[in-house]
Order: sequence, then C-alpha cells, then structure tokens
Amino acid sequence: MSKLQSAGWFLLLILLASSITSCTRAPSSSTIHSESDALQPKGQEVSQYVATAEEASASKNKTFGIIYPMTYPTYEMITMDATQSAEKHHVTLTVNAPDEASTEQQIRILENMIKQHVDGIAIAPIDIAALTPVIHKATAAGIPVITFESDAPSSDRMAYVGADNYLTGRQFAQTTARLLNNEGMILVESGMEEMVGLQQRLDGFIDYIRNDTDIEILEVRYNQGNEDRAVNDIESMIDAHPHFNAVVGLDFVSVSASTLVWKAKGLNRHLIAFGGNSISEKGLSNGQISTVISQNEQVWGTKIIETLLRASEGLPVENFINTGIKEINQTILPSE
Repeated sequence: MSKLQSAGWFLLLILLASSITSCTRAPSSSTIHSESDALQPKGQEVSQYVATAEEASASKNKTFGIIYPMTYPTYEMITMDATQSAEKHHVTLTVNAPDEASTEQQIRILENMIKQHVDGIAIAPIDIAALTPVIHKATAAGIPVITFESDAPSSDRMAYVGADNYLTGRQFAQTTARLLNNEGMILVESGMEEMVGLQQRLDGFIDYIRNDTDIEILEVRYNQGNEDRAVNDIESMIDAHPHFNAVVGLDFVSVSASTLVWKAKGLNRHLIAFGGNSISEKGLSNGQISTVISQNEQVWGTKIIETLLRASEGLPVENFINTGIKEINQTILPSE
C-alpha cells in the first residue's frame, strides 16, 4: 500500500471516531438552561416566585424535631396533628420531651437534634435564659428554630406559634368575673414559674382581677409541671381556704389535677381550666369544669409543620402565628 493510501485510511479513522464521540456527548449547558426555563412562567423573575408549603416540601424529604416541656395528653394531641401534617408533606418527625418538666433535659434534647442535623426544630421553652444560647447554636448551624406555647423573643427563633399569653390571662379573669358576678374569693394554680408564657398569663389574670373586679385572690401556687404536686397544691389551698368560690388553673397540668380533686371531694364550685383536650372536654361533660380557656391547641401541630417547611426552605415566615383565644363551656363543647 502506498504512503498516500495509508494517510487516507488514517484520516478516515479519525473522522469516524469523532462522529461516534459526538453522538454520545452529554447535553450541552444550553439544553439544561432551556429545560429550567420551561419550568418557569415566561417573563417572570425567579425572585418573584413564592413557594407554598406543599411546594417547599417537594424539594427533599425533611426531618423536623419537636421538643415539649414534659409529657402530657395535650402534647400528644399536638403530636397527632403534627404527624398528619408531616405525612402530607413527606416529613419525618422526631418528637421528644422530658418525663417531667426540666430545662436541663430540654437542653440535652436540643443539643442532640443539632448533632443529628435535623432540618428544623420547634420547642416550647421552659427557661429561655438557659435555652437561648442553644437556640442560637442551632440557627448558627443552619437549623431554623421556632417556639410554641411560650415564646423566646430575644433568641434567634424565627417565629412563635400560639396565642398572646397576657391576653389569655385577661380572658381567664373576664370569664371568672362573669361567673362570680365580679366578687368572691379564688385560688390560682399555675405551672412552671420560670416559663415566660405562664408568667405572662398569670400577670394578665392578676392585673385584670385587681384593677377591674372586687374578687380576692387568696393564694397562688406553682406545680412546676408535676401533676402530683398540682393535686397537693389544690387540696392544700382548699383546706386552708374552705370558703373559696372558684379555682383557676392556668396551665395544662392543672386541668387533670383539679378534676381529680373535684371528683374526690365532690365539689360543686366553679373550676376554670386551660387547654382544650380530652381531659377538659370530659370535665366539661361531667360538670366538674365550668369553663375552659383554649388557645386552639388542636391546630398547633399543623402550624408548626407548615412554618418549619417554609423556614427550612429559606422562605419568609410570620414572626407571630396567632392561633387565637376562645372560651369553651358546657353548652359549647369542642366536638360541637
């Protein structure tokens, strides 16, 4: 074969190899760009697009943590609501709480969730002074944190889910004043003394009673989130002040404790309780509880999930997701 023929065959092989390579090449950047453009309305800037909670959750499966102050039936109800919402948005939930109210345990749980690199955390903080640095640690790690039931406004939390606790206390006072015709003697049971939301609730209650009624507050006690202690508190106050007209329970634990005392003693006086749940509904039906003041706790779970979805995608969230305040009495039960 001549040198000219050999060169021709060599050139032909190079052209054939080049043709095969061009057929198997990955799509060009221009092709990828056009596919991306097809997902957006023409003429609309990307920054103008606001994702809904459903669209935010579609980017990847997320894991959210919920931390309660303690275990209690109301929190179980909130978990059920949150679980239903989480399943809808393909979110995995990690739910934890101290067996009894404990700031130290809340800190450990929060630290563990940070180590697990969850996508968002919701917490009902007991002691905000102790928890604020840990909340800051979570947000510094890129984990959005929201609060519920009791707020920590000076922390880096992104939003608060619940109701205005000072106004909730005023609603308690207004309801109590109506039931007692603006006079009488009352006993008050509250929860954790260091929990800001509960202190705000008590402040709102006391301010209205002292300034706008002739009702006398005989005694105030704190159960620190312990039901046995709440029962002992209420029994001791009743024994010390047998002529009382009403007991006001400003926290979740007081509901179950006070209904136990009412049942044991067969009392026929006013009991005003906090929080809509199966215990308070049963107490209303049995005539043990006169009225319940609720912050619509049955929707907290959904609000928590929806807020964390937006926050975890870097979307704006409202600073205060207000679930409102309502009165539930024996003629208007939750099931109705």
